Amino acid sequence: MIFKEQIAERYSSVFGDAPTHIVRSPGRINIIGEHTDYNEGFVLPTAIDKAIYVGVGKRNDAVIRLYAEDFEEYFEVALADIRPVDKGWPNYVLGVVNQLVLRGEAVGGFDMYIDGDVPLGAGLSSSAALECAAGFALNVLFDLEIDRVDIAKIGQLAEHTYAGVKCGIMDQFASVMSKAGHVVKLDCRDLSFSYKPLELGDYAILLLNTNVKHSLASTAYNDRRASCEEGVRLVQQHFPEVNSLRDVTLDMLEAHVKPVDLDMYTKCRFVVEENERLNRACDALEQGDLDRLGEQLFRAHEGLSKEYEVSCPELDFLVDYVKAFPEVIGARMMGGGFGGCTINLVKNSFQDLLVERLTPIYKERFNLDLTAIKVVPSNGTELL
Repeated sequence: MIFKEQIAERYSSVFGDAPTHIVRSPGRINIIGEHTDYNEGFVLPTAIDKAIYVGVGKRNDAVIRLYAEDFEEYFEVALADIRPVDKGWPNYVLGVVNQLVLRGEAVGGFDMYIDGDVPLGAGLSSSAALECAAGFALNVLFDLEIDRVDIAKIGQLAEHTYAGVKCGIMDQFASVMSKAGHVVKLDCRDLSFSYKPLELGDYAILLLNTNVKHSLASTAYNDRRASCEEGVRLVQQHFPEVNSLRDVTLDMLEAHVKPVDLDMYTKCRFVVEENERLNRACDALEQGDLDRLGEQLFRAHEGLSKEYEVSCPELDFLVDYVKAFPEVIGARMMGGGFGGCTINLVKNSFQDLLVERLTPIYKERFNLDLTAIKVVPSNGTELL
């Protein structure tokens, strides 16, 4: 855990004076709802107790100075000269500044110190957390009066334009809008949202990081997206009012996609059923029924692995292994696929024992280290 005093001290040691503001913006998990975002469906994320922290202060000139503790790197540029750079991490801040300038906001020079404890490369959206921390901090520093949803949108556009990643809105939205003890049911069509209670009781959320990222990910993502779009096109020939898989029923797929292409039908059916699982998960949360929530997670993994085909041997092994323990009531791969973490609903008292048992078996099977990450649902972006 990083504390406000540490950020203030480190900022001072780099820039010579005290920060005006310190902002915390968290990483996120997604309880259920994968590959639904680009099909105008629903997602169910929440922020976690791992975050990016920034200290920020105004300058008297039009210069931006950044320091990233993780990389021990300093970066400086004139406000008038900002553009995407080869060195990756400054782009997440510069992209936000660029979006603010394009909006006509009065942004001046500033110093920003960046640190954090979001594990990098685990699929917990450290980039979105940095974008939202920067946007929130500059909003406060320059009295811009931008609302939270717009801060999330600015972060998403920064990632599109400066980081070159055409991400959905979920990561930034979860980072900014989350509320401790709740998940956000986000409608990716119109960004309407509601909070659902997440009362874990004797259970905890444990992430198991495979520490692998297979190279299939980007091409498979494009292929899946194309299958979904083509499935919608086939249905639209009979139902012109359909805009996305969000509007499609299983009967429509059965009648108009299955006879044309069985694989496309299977991919589209997964997305339609994943939205249904998410709604059942929300009902379970409202009723405090964690066992039923866990069932939806196990079923979601089966769909992601066998139907949407975005899992990998390491992820499947971890989910299959934990099924043997009554103390684990739900698990699935989390994220786009082909690596990253599984998310597990585990009896609090069993977490350490599970990791202790699983780590050597995983190492022997795949010659990879397994990293366990305990997370607690938390508030979204906030001023410290």
